[in-house]
Amino acid sequence: MNFDLSEEQVMLADQARGLLKARATPDRLRALISEGADWDEPLWREIATMGFLGAALPVEHGGLGLSQLDLGVISEELGRANAALPFFSSIVLAADAIALGGSEAQKARWLPRLAAGELVAAFAYAEGLGDWRGRELRTVFENGALRGVKTPVADAGVAGLAVVLAEVGGEAGLVLVDLDQPGVSRTRLDSFDQLRPHYSLEFLNARAEALPTGRPETLERLFDRAAVQVAFEAVGGADACLTMARDYAMDRQIFGRSLASFQAIKHKLADLAVAIELARSNAYFGAWAADNALEETPAAAAAARLTGAAAFEMGARENLQIHGGIGYTWEANCHFYYRRERTLAVSLGSSEHWADRLIASEIQSPAEAV
Repeated sequence: MNFDLSEEQVMLADQARGLLKARATPDRLRALISEGADWDEPLWREIATMGFLGAALPVEHGGLGLSQLDLGVISEELGRANAALPFFSSIVLAADAIALGGSEAQKARWLPRLAAGELVAAFAYAEGLGDWRGRELRTVFENGALRGVKTPVADAGVAGLAVVLAEVGGEAGLVLVDLDQPGVSRTRLDSFDQLRPHYSLEFLNARAEALPTGRPETLERLFDRAAVQVAFEAVGGADACLTMARDYAMDRQIFGRSLASFQAIKHKLADLAVAIELARSNAYFGAWAADNALEETPAAAAAARLTGAAAFEMGARENLQIHGGIGYTWEANCHFYYRRERTLAVSLGSSEHWADRLIASEIQSPAEAV
């Protein structure tokens, strides 16, 4: 099967890349960090105007009704630019959670505002160290009130709404809570990735409402779809690292020769290019499987998540190594991608979790076929 991008998807990628290359420059990223800003708000308004935020949301709720692969095209370009935007939190997780598990009234109330960029949402699932799966949730929704602590929560500083993983009626469920109310407090954490700040959210009987179908089955589908988008973002970041390392190696002169002329450097770059193409292929397949709700989706999502993380880790590390000592300085751009890679590496759970999910999915498939 051919998973090449269509002509329209290539145009979408070019449009996103051109905008982000012009707006999310390294100087702009440094300025945001120096200012202590949580996000690039002007750029957020601009991508909202271009329809990127509502790309995969339903047409009847202000979106464009595009596919997960179309959304992946945007995620890849955001990863390539390392943009300081709450796209993953607000659109890939929170908005998709409402689209998958919300009531018609909830969808009509929140999705148009999220698609238009008028509102930013956070997705709160972690409760400190360790994987949240298989653990008793300490955040509880009962009688219309939410209590507990979620930490870390990406982009919660700019969010007006949160989708919270909590115990609902004795099982894991999703709850909507307005963050601008007396029962909610936010504490900014010291985040390793300064362009994707994290917060701790404490709920003290905050008013909230549950998503009617935000149950374990919906959660697994949501996390699988989000894992594919993480893979796309990682592919974009890894590809940016490859380009950066290649350009530096071609310009750097050592012992009277271009650094890129040394065979060891060529092999490093070639190995990275292969890893990126493997990850990109898995991301394409994962998006296609998610769009068609195939039984292979859990395995495809896990494979995409694993290979995307591996490619980005290789890219971020090799980029630093090829740059040498200059790569570790503030003036070089390598640290932007190294910090984002380390953050993405633990997004939605560890690689061990996704490896276990891949293995479990493959073991179950033959039995189901019989």
